[in-house]
Amino acid sequence: MKKFIFLFLFIISCSKAESQENAASEILPAAKILEIKNFVKGKNYNQDIAVFINFKTYSGKYRYFVYDLKNNKILQKAVVSHGSGSVIKNSDVLKFSNTEGSYQSSLGKYEILNSYNGKFGKAYRLNGLDAGNSNAMQRAIVLHSLGCVQDDESPNPACLSLGCPMLSANALSETAKYLDQSKKTVILYAFY
Repeated sequence: MKKFIFLFLFIISCSKAESQENAASEILPAAKILEIKNFVKGKNYNQDIAVFINFKTYSGKYRYFVYDLKNNKILQKAVVSHGSGSVIKNSDVLKFSNTEGSYQSSLGKYEILNSYNGKFGKAYRLNGLDAGNSNAMQRAIVLHSLGCVQDDESPNPACLSLGCPMLSANALSETAKYLDQSKKTVILYAFY
């Protein structure tokens, strides 16, 4: 009987772990991680960490991840905003643009460049590397914080930006620890 109970508990714990792993792989798909590992390989980018934003996930949930590429684990997860222009009325679907004045988020790979202190406090310049985000610098799309972005997951959506990925002040401060100690440029990958 003890063996049966042990086996039953073992099976339950394995299926729980597997379902958590499946849920994590939907939020941060292995194919996207592999794409970035291949992208940074042999280039002068940080080979150890990358930042991912999964805009497919509801904005009140964790959809921003600092990821350890060497040890395959999430180092930080946070709520992140998207652009007000990305919202389609009466729809859960988002739209994306690279156009100045669209107030939409842009998809693709970015270099996270130097930080500066601006009207939102500390912020990081983003240089778009793909056709869908190549205007990021001229659009002043930066990674910054704003008080209306919550620290934790919530049924309420994150507040909207003018196209920038915005974090809570605590989340940006945690990310800054990774970015500021990196000797090489870290890649951010926003996907949908």
